[in-house]
Amino acid sequence: MTWQRFCATADETMEAGEEFAAVLSSGDIILLSGTLGAGKTTFAKGVAKGLGVRDRVTSPTFTMVREHKCFNDFGIETLQHADVYRVESLDEVLDLALGELVEDAAVALVEWGELAASIFGRDVLTVDFQVLDDDSRILTVEGALAGNRIAKLERWAS
Repeated sequence: MTWQRFCATADETMEAGEEFAAVLSSGDIILLSGTLGAGKTTFAKGVAKGLGVRDRVTSPTFTMVREHKCFNDFGIETLQHADVYRVESLDEVLDLALGELVEDAAVALVEWGELAASIFGRDVLTVDFQVLDDDSRILTVEGALAGNRIAKLERWAS
């Protein structure tokens, strides 16, 4: 099963991310995929806002993982924001130990997640960003974790 949401602007993509925070639970790994400039970081900024992150959120392209303290009522204390665009091997992704980082009341957003999907297995949510000719986007959510969040994802997509 998949859920889709249309975003006409970057502001709507950010808002979609902010509302997506309500879908998440501690321990979640969310893989973000799409072309360069598709809105992955904008969406991540929205998720961070929805989780109550107070510091500035930027793409972790060169640092690979940025950790942000969260302030919310979801029980999520930390956002691990990763970008695996520059990894040269799956071993580098394994070295990030994102699965271990989300064990303690955290969630992980992984930009360019399709490059590392085989490492995380099925217990993830994926958000695919499709850019249309007019620069609007369609965000498609699916994954094994989605089955436990049907009502929340229905609200998010509507």
